[in-house]
Amino acid sequence: MTASSEFEEELKQVLPADLPNRDRVAVKCAEHLALIVEANQYLNLTRIVSPREAAIKHVLDSVIPWRLFAQAKQVLDAGTGAGFPGIPLAVVMPGLRFILSESIQKKARFVESALAKLELANVTVSSRRAEEITRDTRIDVITARALAPLPKALGLFGPALKKGTKALLYKGPDTEQEIAEAEKELKKFRLRAEVVMRYDLPDALGTRTVIQLDLP
Repeated sequence: MTASSEFEEELKQVLPADLPNRDRVAVKCAEHLALIVEANQYLNLTRIVSPREAAIKHVLDSVIPWRLFAQAKQVLDAGTGAGFPGIPLAVVMPGLRFILSESIQKKARFVESALAKLELANVTVSSRRAEEITRDTRIDVITARALAPLPKALGLFGPALKKGTKALLYKGPDTEQEIAEAEKELKKFRLRAEVVMRYDLPDALGTRTVIQLDLP
């Protein structure tokens, strides 16, 4: 069995039954994970390479909140790393445009080569920093997984969020404390932060929350 088919089997087991384009997500994201494992030999992309854990922690975690993005036209994935959550979300919602921002050149080149093989027409990669992209590009939603503590994220994206863009940030379980610590920055930019989704990953692999930052 190839690495790609192992990942595909796991994805077919864990992806939600009502996920849009579910079969295509299983195939494309399995291919993406196999490319990551291959590149991991010379690039430090992820420590998670077992098929089950990668399917859950990389792909399932990325796509569970897909409904929160459904009304956007253009999404910016800030600090995409190996392509999460941007690539799985782009497969789920081919009608949305995604810009994957990665300022580490090696990682940006990997994502670019992966996208060429995956043939995803609704995704582009940029090696510019996300906060630079938001200055001259209309973005509806900024998203990121494990990017930075909330006060720092607000410092980076606060100006863009003041223009009507919102942020959907994937976080761990202790978000209330993070929101409290960001009170000063929230007041500075006149923004609000709220938990809009909370979910547990299978196999006791962790609790996730999604924080939304926007104008009240």
